[in-house]
Amino acid sequence: MLYFDPLYILLALPGLILALLASFYVKSTFARYSRLRPRNGMSGAEAAAEMLRRSGVDFVRIERAQGFLSDHYDPSAKVLRLSPDVYDKSSLSAIGVACHEAGHALQDAQSYYWLGLRSSLVPVASLGSNLSYLVFFLGLFMGSMGLVKLGILMFAMAVLFTIVTLPVEWNASARAKQAMIDYGIVSHQEGAAAAAVLNAAFMTYVAAAISAILTLLYYLMRSGLLGGRRD
Repeated sequence: MLYFDPLYILLALPGLILALLASFYVKSTFARYSRLRPRNGMSGAEAAAEMLRRSGVDFVRIERAQGFLSDHYDPSAKVLRLSPDVYDKSSLSAIGVACHEAGHALQDAQSYYWLGLRSSLVPVASLGSNLSYLVFFLGLFMGSMGLVKLGILMFAMAVLFTIVTLPVEWNASARAKQAMIDYGIVSHQEGAAAAAVLNAAFMTYVAAAISAILTLLYYLMRSGLLGGRRD
């Protein structure tokens, strides 16, 4: 069984724990700064709209989405979707997250390379994330190295996606931090609080990348392709 595999515990499990800790950290940081209202009283949706307007981006719609911290920018539909706690609320957390997502819209408007690359990886990364485990262990069970290697290749695409995501998210946050101050959406002091939320959120992407890399190493060693031993 996977959960009793010492190699899995050594490699993949620490990454999963790190991802859980990062998720807890971003949620607690978001909750902390959700209690602080900006002096201008802007909601997250209003802050995102102001950042887009001042940046000359007029092709993006802003919509309310469902779920907690489900905020994202859809480059194919040119829609910025904000969760209720961000869209409706007037808080430094809401403004930070909303402006971060607006940063992705700015990337799209300027044809930012890494955003385009990440978007192109979505189909294969999704397939690899959902099916690689099945293909890999089916290959081990059947003694088929062809299936084992296919499973590893599929998961490698998911790993590549998590790595490419890092510069995309960092750059969107950097754009948001600068624009929030330059456009008067927040003061310098408020900007530091909003930036803390973005820094915490970025750690979830770092944790996801580390977890994915460790899991890939597990696959490689479990298959015997990287110094491990197949059972």
